Amino acid sequence: MIGIFTLGILGLSLSVDAFAAAVGKGANVKHARWNDALRIGAVFGFFEAITPVVGWMLGLALSTWIAAVDHWIAFALLCGIGGNMIRLAMKDEPEEEAEIEQPKAASRGVLGLIGTALATSIDATAVGVSLGVMQVNILSACLVIGAVTTVMATAGVMLGRHASVWIGRYAEICGGIALMLIGCSILYTHLTSAAG
Repeated sequence: MIGIFTLGILGLSLSVDAFAAAVGKGANVKHARWNDALRIGAVFGFFEAITPVVGWMLGLALSTWIAAVDHWIAFALLCGIGGNMIRLAMKDEPEEEAEIEQPKAASRGVLGLIGTALATSIDATAVGVSLGVMQVNILSACLVIGAVTTVMATAGVMLGRHASVWIGRYAEICGGIALMLIGCSILYTHLTSAAG
């Protein structure tokens, strides 16, 4: 069973792409106030909280058939997502940065904000499969992931007022490494408990 600390690290890892996008939003909205930042953060947090449920339901449905290899599936998914986050962050011209730097009107629009929030939460769906396979309490996971993402995205908007988007790139790398470490931890815990 995944503990609250691990869920917090998972939430931080999943929130870094929302953080990177929020830094871009903050850079475009130079005079963003705390209530603007909190509104943007809440939208990111909402989508990051609900998308794992889709993957969780799929993982739960498959868990009885794949119980013998569930730890390998969780390991592969988390390492794959983490590795891809690192790969995208290390590109010379990341696609995410190109998407973040939108005209001010588009970045302020509700549909643009929802689209960005949904795009940054797609990886949470795949992580949700791991949560379902590991039979994690999805309500706790969603609340932690949503709350952490809301805080990170709100901070990202405020930070974006004064900083450049490169901060998001380093956050993305750290998040990818954290996801890979969680995958390794799940695999290690299962293999050592099975051996003991």
